[in-house]
Amino acid sequence: MGLEVENFVLKVGGKTMNKNLLRFNKNKKFLIFDYETCGLNLASLDNKPWQLAFLVCENDKIQKKYDFYLKWDELNISEDAKRITGFKDSVYKKKAVDPLEVLELFDSYYYDPDYHVVGHNILGFDIYIHNIHRLLCGKTSDYSYLDRAIDTNCLAKSESLDIEFDGSDLTLWQFKLQKIRKRGLKSSLKFMCQKYNIDFDESKLHDALYDIEKNYEVFKAMLWKFNI
Repeated sequence: MGLEVENFVLKVGGKTMNKNLLRFNKNKKFLIFDYETCGLNLASLDNKPWQLAFLVCENDKIQKKYDFYLKWDELNISEDAKRITGFKDSVYKKKAVDPLEVLELFDSYYYDPDYHVVGHNILGFDIYIHNIHRLLCGKTSDYSYLDRAIDTNCLAKSESLDIEFDGSDLTLWQFKLQKIRKRGLKSSLKFMCQKYNIDFDESKLHDALYDIEKNYEVFKAMLWKFNI
């Protein structure tokens, strides 16, 4: 197998790989996050986020872990959401903290241009919940981070459907994948853990902190499969 480096491009076995890809960036920084909410409505301020967990990652290692319950005067969480996420009123009342303080800490990373923001189905869900979080805290909508967003659900669809990234607009490419609905298409975090042989406890899935820890393992494996 021939190996040569020319103009920051790596050629291996006839295939060209740009050395600027994230997999080769030793100083890469990622913010992995997940919200848990009252329901699925992406437009209603009544769909309050009650849990936000995020990992601050650098050099392929988790530097900081955060897991917050967000305190609201009213929280109309559906019974179905309680069942899926394992929500318990007693735990929530004990742990809930000021959502504005949490938002300001989270946004200090979220809007830092050095970080890629990563999550599973964030382009279909969590970015809109973050916007609700901001609006509830008296802030304006701000999607300026979108060109740094990486959705592992979209990458999973790309792999399953054999749709390669063409190297142009990563955000647009992901949004196109996010809209794809096809019978038999599997892209859940549980499925991806199984596919990449990552151990997981199914009873803990849908807890925000556990989800993002597993999501980060999946994402690191994915970086060697996708030219992003």
